[in-house]
Amino acid sequence: MTAERITPPDLSPATGFSHAVVATGSRLVFLAGQTALDTDGKVTGDTLPEQFEKALGNLLTALRAAGGTPSDLARVTVYATDVAAYRAHAPELGRIWRSLAGRNYPAMAVVEVVRLWDEAAMVELDGFAVLP
Repeated sequence: MTAERITPPDLSPATGFSHAVVATGSRLVFLAGQTALDTDGKVTGDTLPEQFEKALGNLLTALRAAGGTPSDLARVTVYATDVAAYRAHAPELGRIWRSLAGRNYPAMAVVEVVRLWDEAAMVELDGFAVLP
């Protein structure tokens, strides 16, 4: 994929996300929402950063299985049950993102939800990627 990440001068600087991503490729991969589920289907991690790391790892595992890499991500939505906690942990979550996915950020949004499918889950990530 070729990706042009755009930060318009009329918007605030993008930190940890891209305002827009223009992606050119031949395959779209739609990634289902991923939480901190282990291979037995149980939520792991007692803290938001632990769950975020596992959920992001699961999302990237699905992407790699489809033939993609983190730089192919064009859009990711984060669903959090507590946006205040997400903001409080933002520096740590950013470090986790960079260690697993690098610095080529997709267009992103964080949305607070009342709860997720699994009541023990604090965070879920979904998205789509454009592959070459």
